Amino acid sequence: MDVEAAGAALIRPGQLLADRSALSAVSRWTQAVAEADGICTIRLSPGVDPCELATELRGQGHRASPNHVFTGQPLFFGGPASRPFPADPIAYRPGRSRSPVTVALLDTGVAEHPWWKAGPWYAKEQADAESGAQAGHGTFIAGLLLRRAPGVSLRVARVLDGDGVGDEAGVVRALHRLRGSVPQVLNLSFGGHTFDDGPPKLLADAIGALDGCVAVACAGNTAADRPFWPAALPKVVAVAALDRTEQQRAPFSAHGPWVDACARGEWLSSTFLSQGDFAGFASWSGTSFATALVAGAIADAARDAPVAEAVARVLGGRQIPDLGALVPANL
Repeated sequence: MDVEAAGAALIRPGQLLADRSALSAVSRWTQAVAEADGICTIRLSPGVDPCELATELRGQGHRASPNHVFTGQPLFFGGPASRPFPADPIAYRPGRSRSPVTVALLDTGVAEHPWWKAGPWYAKEQADAESGAQAGHGTFIAGLLLRRAPGVSLRVARVLDGDGVGDEAGVVRALHRLRGSVPQVLNLSFGGHTFDDGPPKLLADAIGALDGCVAVACAGNTAADRPFWPAALPKVVAVAALDRTEQQRAPFSAHGPWVDACARGEWLSSTFLSQGDFAGFASWSGTSFATALVAGAIADAARDAPVAEAVARVLGGRQIPDLGALVPANL
């Protein structure tokens, strides 16, 4: 994993993200440029600090950022279940007709599973998860979404590798590709800190460009109130985790005034890979999975209401200080 610490954040060393307007301003420090889906990834000359250069470019009015690393939280930053555990099979009964709502799931990918093997959205996606220690992360989330919002379609994009690691450049590119057919709900069960604790501008713009879509992101398993991105962005629903009683914060969960909602994130069971000791199901904990419950609740409410109204309905219940609106699991 090619990362380095920068102000207690993770970044890709020697990489800067910017739009095309900044290319001339950084030309003397540039070794190579790769442009795709509206973003330039600039490989800097040895010894150039991408954090300092990003700060300088922002002062000149450019959109620029180090290439921050994002991770799917549960495996790397713990909680009571720092890894998934095998679980008994779960009976899946969709029970309702197909929903008109689409949920975009940006994660590790989704592996084949009996719950959706013959389903129309999976046949279209064919989104097998990569191998790796956290390859089942997206598969676990997909099961929670389908249980919480029966009948929805999933649109899967892989932005994390099998170890649960990705970066800002990959996420922004995936978001650009969603513009052609915008989903109603976007599930982002990953994130990280920024070098200056400020919002990542390029990522914020990419999310903001998805008109009519609500983004739901995990608050992180940091047990702290430090802003965690993209969850802390103003237009994103940040989700913290409750314990299994759904009465108090899970000990691993982030919290703070920037958190909008909370749901159970401790010892949930869902779909998983079929390998080793696992037979297609697992039990796992993390704000990633609380996020799926909130995203699923919004998607379910959006069956018969505009998505903005669905968000207001889901987040209109009991408020918990520093954890936001309580959203029951209802699994």
